[in-house]
Parts: sequence; C-alpha cells; structure tokens
Amino acid sequence: MTDINTKAVVVGAGPAGLAAAALLAHEGVACVLVGPEAPEDPRTMALMSPSIRLLERIGVWSGLLSSSCAPLRHLHIFDDTGNMIEAPELRFAASELGLDAFGYNVPLVQLVPALRDVLTKSSAGRIVAKVARVDISETAITLVTDAGETITAQAVIAADGARSMLRETAGIAVYNWSFDQDAMVTNFDHSGPHNDTSTEWHRQGGVFTTVPLPGKRSSLVWLDKPQEIARLIALPPADLAKEIQLAGHGALGLISNVTQPRSFPMRGVSAERYGARRVFLVGEAAHVFPPVGAQGLNMSLRDIGHAAELIRDSSDPGTVDVLENYDKRRKPDIEPRQLAISAVNHTLLAESLAPHALRALGLRVMSLVPPLRDYVMREGLSPQSRLPEMMRN
Repeated sequence: MTDINTKAVVVGAGPAGLAAAALLAHEGVACVLVGPEAPEDPRTMALMSPSIRLLERIGVWSGLLSSSCAPLRHLHIFDDTGNMIEAPELRFAASELGLDAFGYNVPLVQLVPALRDVLTKSSAGRIVAKVARVDISETAITLVTDAGETITAQAVIAADGARSMLRETAGIAVYNWSFDQDAMVTNFDHSGPHNDTSTEWHRQGGVFTTVPLPGKRSSLVWLDKPQEIARLIALPPADLAKEIQLAGHGALGLISNVTQPRSFPMRGVSAERYGARRVFLVGEAAHVFPPVGAQGLNMSLRDIGHAAELIRDSSDPGTVDVLENYDKRRKPDIEPRQLAISAVNHTLLAESLAPHALRALGLRVMSLVPPLRDYVMREGLSPQSRLPEMMRN
C-alpha cells in the first residue's frame, strides 16, 4: 500500500484529465493523476485559438500533433431544413478578426498520446487505477484506489466524466436531459478541396457538420434521429459514402474511404454548481451538450485553465472561498452557451414551424447586423469577459 500527500489530485485520464495534470505540473503544482487509460476515441475536436495557446503552454502543440491537424479558416452555415421559412446562408472568415485561423481540427487519437507523453516527462505522478473511495474533511480530501493506494490532497480536479463519482461525493446536484438524437462520427476522403472550411448543414433532425483534416480529407459529425443513425451505420462503406455526398450536396466532390462510423447518444448534463467540498468539476463532470458550435472540449480546457490558476495561486485551494470563485468564473461562460446550443438543437428537432421561424429570424438578424456578427464570432472563440491567464493572447 502506498500513501501519497500532494497539493492536488486529478481524477480521470481522458483528454481533460491529462491536460489538467500536465498544466498543473507546468505551473509548479505538486499533483497526481489517477485513472485507468481511456479507450481510443475516433472523434476529432475543433479547438479554437485560446485552447491551442494552452496546448502550446504545456508543450503539446508541436511536431506530430500540429502536422496532423488542419486549420479552420472559414465557417459556413446553410439551412437545409426544407422549411417554408429559410434561414440565410452565413459565412465567417478568421481574417475578419485579424486571425490566420479560428483554430485547428485535432484528432483525439493524436492529442491523447501527445498529452500522455508530456505528462510522463513532467513532475506529475501517475496512478493507473480506479478510485474506490473518497473521504472529504474540512482540511483535506483522501482518495483510495482499487489497487490500495491512498492519496491525500488539498483539492481534486474531477475529470471523471458525466457520471462523476467525485461530483456525487461532493454532494453537487446535477440536471440531466436527453434529445431524441444520436450523433454519428466518421472520417472520409473527398475529391474536391475543403479550403480549410468547416461547414454546418442545419437539417431537420440535427446538424450535419464537416470539418477539415490535412489534405483532401474531412471529419464528420451527423446528428439525427436514433433510427436514422442506426440505418446509416449499418450501410456498407460505399453506400454510406453516397449518403454523405448527398447530405453534403456534393460540396466536397466524390466521397470515399469512409472510416468505421461510431454513434453516441445526445444528452445534456449541467451541474448545479462547479465546485464544492474541495472538488473542482471540469469537462463532462460539469457539463455535457450536443456537438454544435465546437464548444465541448474548448469549454473543458477553459475549466482546466481557471481551476489550475486558482489552485496554483492559493495556499489552500480547497476552501469555500476559492471554490465559490471558481463557480462564479465558470457560470457566465457555461450556462448561456449550453442554453443557446440546446435551443438551436431543439429547433431542428421541432415539428412545428414556430421554432424554425425563430431560428431563421435569429440567423437573419445576425447576418444583417455587423456588430452582432462580430460579437458572435468572438464569443465562438472564447468568452470576451474573462479567459484564464494561460489562454490569453
């Protein structure tokens, strides 16, 4: 049996947990990462420029990782619902904000090994085990793993997913809801250029989003009713390629070499608060929502940035004042975005005309009012009110 005392523990070894431990170690915080290896995830994540700056800070954004990612220089949104009231076409360019790119499309099969490598070279400890028990006192939090190790710390970053054990132990209530939707993810080749453009087709049933990868290749997130996603996944690769080509209106040319698709149920999770009883919630332990607008991992990295900043700068980061500060920082970022994304998604699932008309009206106003258009682009990158120090330009 091993007994470890440290300032912070990170629970969860997915991309959020790995990034949190690497960042804490980079900032000089004594920390330990606890969690089994996460299974390989075929998805890609569109990471905006503040998230890329955080990866640069911890030494991840270089070499193989950056060369495996494609820049996101343009975003196009099209109404493909077939409704009587059609939303206008929207086109955004990073150059409008004086940027070379909004961010990059990052494959998780490249990002996760890069984070593991950086973590191995850092001062952070690593325990490949599950947390079996958690005890919280006024002065410390103690974790016991299923392998018998005992870790005592001042604070824990809970990156242990939507069914977070740490969140439950801390007594933080959570709101859960679901959508009559699944998401299919896959990658594919295409004969035409993508021109560093991410394209969203707003369809009845959900969004169909293509995101560029290096060369003539793109990733796909396709949201639709569960029965339709099941039908698509059961198709032979050549037939699925035809469906993708039709849904994308042939904009990328001939589709081929479609990878084995995976599906995920669409649900929402929102914690009542984001920190309590020496526990900082990050990632899916704090929030889950549909992959619309590329907010998921970007928001998780902002969670990590704020948590690491507070832990680094506090003599005891598990106190009520520090956790209330974290909660106040995160709510203005998370809750309006979660509400907006869920609202857009609900309009695409609605059977009545009124929600579609409201969505179309909102997009039309955005297209006609330049200050609003500029604000939406900047907020899409990151909250304008406050960014963690390590994500600022």
